[in-house]
Amino acid sequence: MMLLTPACAGAKPTKARVDPYAEARDRTIAQINAYRAKVKLPSLSHWSEADSCSDEEARKDSKANQPHKNFGACGEMGQNECPDWPDKDSIGIGCMEQMWNEGPGKNYATHGHYLNMTNPTYTKVSIGFYTTRDGKVWSVQNLQ
Repeated sequence: MMLLTPACAGAKPTKARVDPYAEARDRTIAQINAYRAKVKLPSLSHWSEADSCSDEEARKDSKANQPHKNFGACGEMGQNECPDWPDKDSIGIGCMEQMWNEGPGKNYATHGHYLNMTNPTYTKVSIGFYTTRDGKVWSVQNLQ
């Protein structure tokens, strides 16, 4: 009887890619949901399958130095963006607070971020991050 050796025998296991933004994504989603709770809206679920696409939107927007330049590329219906923040940890608190403080109001031009955060038709959110060479962070929050 002949034993066959699998082709992968002796191969080293590959490490799963660790998401350097996982905690920052979770904090940002938690903060958005804390704000939504203030106006009695249900929490958004994490649209995790769109995170890598959202990361790419943040990267492309930073390269173009233009927020929302790639809006819609991930199939999102709404988007908020935090361009040029000092670090990933400041997004969940600082940027989300700034957006929340735009409201309440109905004029999208002046209250758009708040309106996106409180839109009852949105049920999930993806958080994208990109850190530039000079250490600045761009983040998109894609809503669907």
